[in-house]
Amino acid sequence: MRLLISFAALFLSVVLLQLGSGGVAPLDAISGAALGFSTAEIGILGSAHFVGFFIGCWWAPRLMGEVGHSRAFAAFVAAGTIGILAHMLVIDALAWAVLRVASGLCIAGCYTIIEAWLQAKVTNETRGRAMGTYRVIDIGGSLGAQLMIGVLEPASYVSYNLLALSCCAALFPLTLTKAEVPETPQAPRLRPGLAWRMSPLAVAGVLVSGVTGAAFRMVGPVYGLEVGLRADQIALFLAAFVLGGALAQIPIGWIADKYDRRAVLIWLSATGIVSCTVTILLAGSGTVAVFLSAGLFGFTTLPIYSVSTAHAHDFAENRERVELSAALMFVYALGAIASPFLASVVIDLYGPSAMFLMIAIAHILLIAFGIARMRARPAPFERTAYTYEPRTSFWVGRLLRRGQDKSGG
Repeated sequence: MRLLISFAALFLSVVLLQLGSGGVAPLDAISGAALGFSTAEIGILGSAHFVGFFIGCWWAPRLMGEVGHSRAFAAFVAAGTIGILAHMLVIDALAWAVLRVASGLCIAGCYTIIEAWLQAKVTNETRGRAMGTYRVIDIGGSLGAQLMIGVLEPASYVSYNLLALSCCAALFPLTLTKAEVPETPQAPRLRPGLAWRMSPLAVAGVLVSGVTGAAFRMVGPVYGLEVGLRADQIALFLAAFVLGGALAQIPIGWIADKYDRRAVLIWLSATGIVSCTVTILLAGSGTVAVFLSAGLFGFTTLPIYSVSTAHAHDFAENRERVELSAALMFVYALGAIASPFLASVVIDLYGPSAMFLMIAIAHILLIAFGIARMRARPAPFERTAYTYEPRTSFWVGRLLRRGQDKSGG
């Protein structure tokens, strides 16, 4: 029973974190537009978030080892809360970018601690149920964070204050739980070269996934405003993207376990290009059409990260899986740091639809590279089981490692 209480506390902290820090990105985008920030400045805010995210992934295990889980968690929550509250004190794009580094630091640091705690508590018998619940909580929290934007007024101190309160409330479940604090496990080494050695195609797929997802999440609200959506409709626009990606996980996972994953990646990129084209064509066809195109875009592009990581793990030994997951997330962060700024620049130069043209070009390159890799070496005979892999912290590889044992299929 105490184990269940411990999990409930962790999961509640995840939800509150998502509702708080996870809601900052879309609120910043529509607030920046309302305050007269340029599209490029709004893109820099998204890039700054992922700078903080990477720093948090790298620093959190070390801080956790020095001061313990609870104190490190409190420190990261404090950083995120300060980053949110200070927005309306200084109305300046550069200052907001610094504050967004703090928000990214908070999300990565807190998720690292939550996943390390969860990893220490699960057993082989409870791992499947715990991870299934965690995935649902992760997607549900992300969906809720997008929907919150529909009821928050842009560029309002009250709106940012509500997000800060939610972020701060995440302290209570984890720090007040009576469950014993676990020992600090050894942090995974960061070896980006390991991912390339296992699978160059997986690296390319994860990089394109970072370019795609970060551009849509961070600059997508600007696109929505440009094509005629109201600020309160941006929430449904972003939620449709997340929901489409969630609905895709089971069917795409089944296909990825049954067929050559390189071919699956190529076809996902091809359908991603189709969804980019559909989105561009339907931009002026009304709100329902825009929402449906966002859902289709999420359905075709969000699974690319998990298919890519599964393909990389097909070539890895069990002892390499944790560091491989960390290396792949590092590659994702590189794409995610560059993408929002690039997307904002092309929107400024060529209009809102240019963001999807940029994404389509990235997927064309992935298709070409995938075909080249299919000719370079045969598919592995033994494959790991496909799992939805959250892009939350370097620690997620430890949580998923039992599900990534080679299945021999």
